[in-house]
Amino acid sequence: MSQETPTKPRVALLFGGRSSEHPVSCVTAGGVIQAIDPERFEVIPVGITREGDWTLVEDDPRQWSLNGGQIPEIKEVTTPVALSSHGQQTRLIARDGEKIVDLGQIDVVFPLLHGPFGEDGSIQGLLEISGVPYVGSGIAASAVGMDKHFMKVVFAAAGFAVGPYTVISNKEWLRDPEGSMSQCESLEYPLFVKPARAGSSVGITKVDSPSELRAAIEVARAEDPKVIVEQGIEGREIECGVLEGNGASEAKASLPGEIAVEGTDNAFYDFQAKYVDGAAAKLSCPAALSDEAISTVRELAVKAFDAVNAEGLSRVDFFYTPNGDWVINEINTMPGFTPSSMYPHMWQKTGIDYHELIESLIGLALERPTGLR
Repeated sequence: MSQETPTKPRVALLFGGRSSEHPVSCVTAGGVIQAIDPERFEVIPVGITREGDWTLVEDDPRQWSLNGGQIPEIKEVTTPVALSSHGQQTRLIARDGEKIVDLGQIDVVFPLLHGPFGEDGSIQGLLEISGVPYVGSGIAASAVGMDKHFMKVVFAAAGFAVGPYTVISNKEWLRDPEGSMSQCESLEYPLFVKPARAGSSVGITKVDSPSELRAAIEVARAEDPKVIVEQGIEGREIECGVLEGNGASEAKASLPGEIAVEGTDNAFYDFQAKYVDGAAAKLSCPAALSDEAISTVRELAVKAFDAVNAEGLSRVDFFYTPNGDWVINEINTMPGFTPSSMYPHMWQKTGIDYHELIESLIGLALERPTGLR
C-alpha cells in the first residue's frame, strides 16, 4: 500500500553504519530525534548495522543514548528497508515477508554517519544517484575531508600552514615496515599516529619515542591500512563551526571553542575523553582569545570550508601556537552532533540553538539540488 506524501517534509535519518564510529552515530541520532520538531518534520529513523544492512528502528531517543554507560548499537534487522528512485521521486520501501511495501516519498536525508562508508563520500554517492537531497557535503568534499592525507594536500595548496607529517600506505608497510618507519625520522617527537580515514579519535596513539612507533602503527592499521604520522604541534586546540549560507550567501563561522584535557589519564582528546569520561575535557566557548585572534580564526575556518568545497556544515580544527600562528589540523564535514558535542555547543554560544541548527541544515539541503552544482 502506498502512502500519500504529507505536507511536511519527510526526513530519513540514517545512522549507525559500518565504521568503528557506529556508537557515536547512534548517540548523534538520539540527540537529533529528541530535538527535531515533529510539527515541522516527519522523521523516519533508519539504522544501518555494522554489516551494512538497513532497517527501520525505534524513534525513542533514550535507546540511542549513553545513559548508564551502555554503548548503543544497531544489532538486528527488524524491517529491512531501501531507497527506490523513479522519476523525480525517491521512496522508502520495506520488505514484509515476501511482500514489498511502499513507505512513501523521502524529501531529504540526514546522514548522521561518521567515518568510512558514511562520511567519506560513499553514502553521498548513493544519495546523488538516487536524486534525493541530503544534509552535508557532496562526494568530493566528503572524501577529501575524511582522508587526513589529501586534506592536508588541499589545505597546503590553499595557503594554510600545515604541520609536518608523513604517510604510510598499506603496500609500503607490507613491503618494508622498517623502511616505512624510517620516514618518521625527520619528524620530532612526540608524534601522533592516526588512521588516515577515521574520526572520533579512534585508533590514534601519542608516541613519545621510536620504540613505541611500530605498535602505534599497528593500532592505526586496525582501523585503516593507510596511516598518517603527524609531528606534535605546540599550541592550543581551537575549533570553529562553519554553517553554509543560504543561496549565494557566504558561509559563516561560529565563535571559536577550545578543548583542554585535564584531570584524567587521557593523554589527548581521544574517544574516551570525548564520549565516555565527561570530566576528561574542558570545553570553553568562546575561547579566551583576543578579538583579533577570534576574527582571524573565524575567517580561516570559512576559508577551509571553501577550500574543500564543503556544504551544509563542518568543524575546522586549528592549533594556535605560542608565537601567534595558526596551523590547521583538520576539517570534519560531519562533526559530532550530539547536544553536548562541540559543533552545536559553539553555535549555541554564537546564537543558534540545537533546534534551529537542525532546521537550518535541513532547509539548506532542501534548497540545494543534487547532481553537479
